Amino acid sequence: MTFDAVGLAGGGNRCYWQSGFLKAFSEHQPLKPRFYVAVSASAYHGAMHLAGVGDRVRASAFAFAEKGHRGVDWRALTRRESPLVVGRLFCQLLADAFGEQELATLKKAPPMLIQLSGLPDWMPGALGALGSIGAYQIEKLLTDGTHSKAGLRMKLRPTWISTHNLDYPGELVDALMATSSVPPFMPVGRVRGRAYLDGGLVDNPPLMKLREVEAKGWKTLLLTTRFGRKPPAVENRIVVGPSEDIPVSKFAVGDAAGIRHAYEVGLRDGLAFARQGLTAEPVK
Repeated sequence: MTFDAVGLAGGGNRCYWQSGFLKAFSEHQPLKPRFYVAVSASAYHGAMHLAGVGDRVRASAFAFAEKGHRGVDWRALTRRESPLVVGRLFCQLLADAFGEQELATLKKAPPMLIQLSGLPDWMPGALGALGSIGAYQIEKLLTDGTHSKAGLRMKLRPTWISTHNLDYPGELVDALMATSSVPPFMPVGRVRGRAYLDGGLVDNPPLMKLREVEAKGWKTLLLTTRFGRKPPAVENRIVVGPSEDIPVSKFAVGDAAGIRHAYEVGLRDGLAFARQGLTAEPVK
């Protein structure tokens, strides 16, 4: 069971399921695609997996969540900061997790394409965020939400930054923040001076890059985070999602039980999928 490309869908804290899946699967079968493509919070989990620091970073995240911090700090207003603390905390977590050594390891691993939503030159970041996120919420009401692309209607541009093309750790942090940029929870992202929003606004799961290579006959694996609402599998693509509900809030900073549950379900699902390949049973 080999794959030429692996796609990682977004989903906030639900992406801890992908962390568990990747760890368990790769411990039993080699997972060496030609590239990964990741969007939103899944890029953080993909980066820690490829940099070989998943256990350390998750332990830090779990320990912080155990403190039970609330997601709102009204005192931040006196410092002219957002009272929604998740963005600030996430940025600090990334800065602590990824240094020169981690970036060097990433560059030796298969490249991960971090998907961003680029704003038109004429569109201020605040306007783009308000319009795109509003369109995204309307889209969810009108569809089952299995494939989000509302940002395309707002003229956002899909953009990809490869982990092999980042010059220093701060750029990696900027890219991971930008692909997760969902104001007001997360600030408008900036990479090399340009404004970006969450990559999932234009394409979540990240199917554009997968379709390009599937048309060439490449085999792909898509890891979604939605229980019971997977995009349909197509020729040359296998889609895997959680085997049970992942009821954690996307932006909760103090829900240790929720993110641990997501991770543990991922461990079980990754192991089951690896064993399925080892025994040559048909994929369900």
